[in-house]
Amino acid sequence: MPRSYKNQRRDRRTKPTRRRTKEERNRERGFAPESSERSGENEVTPGLSKIVKRLLAGIGVPEQKPFVPDDFQLEALEAIEHDDVLVTAPTGSGKTWIAREEIRRLLEQKKRAWYTTPLKALTNSKYAEFTEEFGAENVGILTGDRKENANAPLIVGTTEIYRNQLFDALRGGSEVQTDLVILDEAHYLSDDDRGHVWEEAIILTPPRILGSDTNDPILWRCPE
Repeated sequence: MPRSYKNQRRDRRTKPTRRRTKEERNRERGFAPESSERSGENEVTPGLSKIVKRLLAGIGVPEQKPFVPDDFQLEALEAIEHDDVLVTAPTGSGKTWIAREEIRRLLEQKKRAWYTTPLKALTNSKYAEFTEEFGAENVGILTGDRKENANAPLIVGTTEIYRNQLFDALRGGSEVQTDLVILDEAHYLSDDDRGHVWEEAIILTPPRILGSDTNDPILWRCPE
């Protein structure tokens, strides 16, 4: 007569079980076995080594050459002297170089500039970059939680801070103390929540101010 289910359970509890090995557990779980020793097929032979050396012979450090601006960069710098300028080009193609060279020209003339970005992280990055380029005494930063050297000839800050300064100047009957404005990442103009900030910044910027807006930089200048 077959044993009851209760008795079977009791037998399983009392019956000693053998501890499975690691290999058995891995095999049950479908794990791959440990790597075996490398076969001779993958060994580097003298012939293979010669082929690799010949392949890599032409690879090295490029020869250093002086920087030569692209045509679109030179055209933008020339145009900003008398027109509004919008520069749009692929990321990494050198749009910021245009803004930096225009800032350099203005600083040499003892004028002032504003460089705006949509993000505090990018603002901090540009602040560090321009501090190294133009000197700490010439660069300040203004964000929602950081304010340093606010009277510097070059201010790096978020677009919201620049827009707020325009509102403050409008209410107080004064003008923002700058001669150039660069709006980095201007494509935020199409953002549903924040695009109005770029609209207001462009509309409220006095005509006397050179405008530099960058798509990653756009450069624009309002005629004198």
